[in-house]
Amino acid sequence: MKLLEIYHDKVIGAIKGLDRIRFRGTLRGIANSIGVNMFMNATDLLLKDFKDFAEARTKALRASCERKADELGIPKIYLNSSKTDKEELARKVAAENRIVNGPICLFSVVESCVAPLVCGNRAAKKLELKMAPRKCVFLYHYFDHPEVGFGHVRIQTWMPYNITVCLNGRHWLEKQLLKRNCNFVKDGNCFPWIADIELAQRLMDTQLEMNWNDLLNLLLHDASPEHADILHPVYPKYYWSAEETEYATDIMFRSACDLERLYPSFIKHAMMVSDSPAVMRFFGRKEPLGVWPREIITDCRRRYEGVRIKSWVNFNSIKMYNKAHSILRIETTINNTRDFKVYRRPDDNPDKPASWQKMRKGVADLHRRCQVSDQCNIRYADAIATANTKEKLHETTLPACNPVIKNGQRFRAINPWRNDDFQLITFLGKGEHAVNGFRNHDLAAFLFDGNKSKPPTSPRLRRAC
Repeated sequence: MKLLEIYHDKVIGAIKGLDRIRFRGTLRGIANSIGVNMFMNATDLLLKDFKDFAEARTKALRASCERKADELGIPKIYLNSSKTDKEELARKVAAENRIVNGPICLFSVVESCVAPLVCGNRAAKKLELKMAPRKCVFLYHYFDHPEVGFGHVRIQTWMPYNITVCLNGRHWLEKQLLKRNCNFVKDGNCFPWIADIELAQRLMDTQLEMNWNDLLNLLLHDASPEHADILHPVYPKYYWSAEETEYATDIMFRSACDLERLYPSFIKHAMMVSDSPAVMRFFGRKEPLGVWPREIITDCRRRYEGVRIKSWVNFNSIKMYNKAHSILRIETTINNTRDFKVYRRPDDNPDKPASWQKMRKGVADLHRRCQVSDQCNIRYADAIATANTKEKLHETTLPACNPVIKNGQRFRAINPWRNDDFQLITFLGKGEHAVNGFRNHDLAAFLFDGNKSKPPTSPRLRRAC
């Protein structure tokens, strides 16, 4: 990475890897109206009985999760609003109960979803089932896992019983560093300092070797142990996909002052180079011939942590911002995987030769997804590395523009933007004085009359001499 090469004397090191990850578990057999109708036909379930069938499982699912919370001794909290900051509240509960490892709490809240709904068709004069927006109770099981750190499992208690698992690669790294007695400083979800950066990077890389299906199924089982029995006769084998991933490269500067001086130049340069073709190149795509994405947006905003610049293409984004005063973070977020390619067999069919296929959201392609994100970050960092961060005129002249005190007397500073001081600097810079020097008379004549060959005539010039 060119950025590290250029500023090697100001940088401690860098780590890269997954930041926030949102996984989604889907029962694909009942994920749409066609699947639900097929399930009802296979189980001889009538449309008029669907509501009672679904409500019975919803009640059983909620009761099972609440019993598990009672067994674990964690608080059960009903939230009146879906807008409540659940992570902040969960951390507050963990701090109050001094929970370092293990389950923290169980939230229940009514939120919007898309679910099967039985309604009457007046034209056909019969009931029909369709997927429609509605609301149901969601359960949030928060934990501080000894392996993967802080996160939560979100359970939709109404059919199709979708699951969301949110983890953070930096919290995961924290647990791994603690196990290996490696000292570090952590600020939120970033590390301003790590004693062994090479070890930290190796640990970040091993996260990608995880068996994601086993891990996610285990986290679901910890939150809802009776999940499979309650959903019977629905076959609860979840298809796990990475709905959203954030892959971040953190460049750790030795001091906040170094980053504060360089960052304004990085931001200005990023705004200049973030035109549409450049943003396309950041994402590894060549400039299209007449076919452009619907939107390419670049946005710069000031937040409480600092200034953030972000570019979007087709629901994917890349951004740069400063964190914890001394960290320059470049982060790629992928929501739409179909913009990228992975080398695999079509439909995973062993009889078909491997070729470049569109990337899937499934966890099977997560490793390739991280490779693509890493390359996006590198291309962005290389573009930022060309920013002109040399000393500005103000920084160069600052020592001469400050007043000084000598022998108890204060002398004012030279101000190049004042006309008199500018004339003085111009006189001092004339090459003709390099050999013989100059006298006060020469300076006074230049400043007041502009011609040192004339004798001092004005009263002001006589006083100056």
